[in-house]
Amino acid sequence: MISPSPHPPIPPSHLSPTVLVIGYGNLLRGDDGIGQTVAMRVEEWEWMNVRSRAVHQLMPELAQELSAVQLAIFVDAALSGDDVTLSKLEAVPEQGLPWGHSLSPPRLLSLCQWLYHTVPQAWMISVPGVDFSDSDRLSPLAQQRVKIALNHITHLIQNRHTL
Repeated sequence: MISPSPHPPIPPSHLSPTVLVIGYGNLLRGDDGIGQTVAMRVEEWEWMNVRSRAVHQLMPELAQELSAVQLAIFVDAALSGDDVTLSKLEAVPEQGLPWGHSLSPPRLLSLCQWLYHTVPQAWMISVPGVDFSDSDRLSPLAQQRVKIALNHITHLIQNRHTL
């Protein structure tokens, strides 16, 4: 016979992730796959309370998952630029329906606010790519920039309460 545990079970809210990393883009268009690549690397970290999603595009269904976290980090390839950039995101003002099948990060945050009356702190990491041709590989420069993006993510997660 198994005796009851002397400790109460941990409520589910303590088990849910507090950080959600969403990397998006097309893995078959060279450097456009940067966002998904970053998200897959974050998933390999297996950090407690950090969940990662690698998706082709931002879909309305992600709003529910966003509503349950404190920090959201979006990662996408940029068509131009030399530096990996980090910018704070806000929900855009209500623009009415329809929302569409693919959303920008601010629009997805707005949907989260509209449906669930909450929105996490959110950041965008834009990673410049150089080769967007048909390929399932990142360029060498994009691979270097993925490491920079991962460093930004680590910093955001570790300092999320003071940002």
